[in-house]
Amino acid sequence: MKTQVWAVANQKGGVGKTTSVVTLAGLLAQQGHQVLVVDLDPHGSLTSYFGLDPDTINDSVYDLFVNSQQTVANLLVPTNLLNLTLLPSSSRMAALERQSSQMGGMGLVIQQALVQVESMFDYVLIDSPPILGVAMINALAACELLLMPVQTEFLAIKGLMRMSKSLDLVLKTRHQQLQALILPTMYDRRTKSSIQSLRIIRAEFGEHVSHALIPIDTQFRNASSAGKVPSQYNHLARGVQAYDLLLTQLQRRRQKIPQWTGVAHGQ
Repeated sequence: MKTQVWAVANQKGGVGKTTSVVTLAGLLAQQGHQVLVVDLDPHGSLTSYFGLDPDTINDSVYDLFVNSQQTVANLLVPTNLLNLTLLPSSSRMAALERQSSQMGGMGLVIQQALVQVESMFDYVLIDSPPILGVAMINALAACELLLMPVQTEFLAIKGLMRMSKSLDLVLKTRHQQLQALILPTMYDRRTKSSIQSLRIIRAEFGEHVSHALIPIDTQFRNASSAGKVPSQYNHLARGVQAYDLLLTQLQRRRQKIPQWTGVAHGQ
């Protein structure tokens, strides 16, 4: 099986990117797959989730950007879940934008680094920062499937519009097509705002919108506090079941996930 590389990205924070990475990765690991999660966010939410401090960590994904001789295997950290491995982030990642203008050639660092470990993992899931910069460019260059979580509320939709236009621009320099799926998150069918927001997202982005809807679920927060991936903490939680449905769609019907056309939506 060829290693599947999935990136999770959006230009708005607080939409469920890290939750999506952690939950999907946990489900895949529990299926018996070898899974690597990569944290590219300077805030290091994914890194913190697994008990590491991005402000004090010594060996992290940052080293790949500043040392071309660095090997990925030396940076990997096992997690408390069998089959799940972390490539942690560091707060030093925040300096990449400034450094990239001086060093150049940073757009393919992660893609090239993953080649070193592709025989070790069945899936690689990349968590991206909420800004279009070096880290997100790396995520988009390395992946073959992009998941864009979007909270079902109006301000988040504006962020999704910006993300779609940025993606159009990035794809002009990418030499292969990209499958892309928008994932509605924090959905509450009891509220008019969620229902209307979902209707707008589907109207604007059509076949690119996932059929799976991720509900508001306090079990995600409880799992994080317990230091466990959500499916470890409560496999029957509504949110976990929704991600399980999404994963089934991704694994069994990947050929039906549409390629991003490169034409800006929402205009």
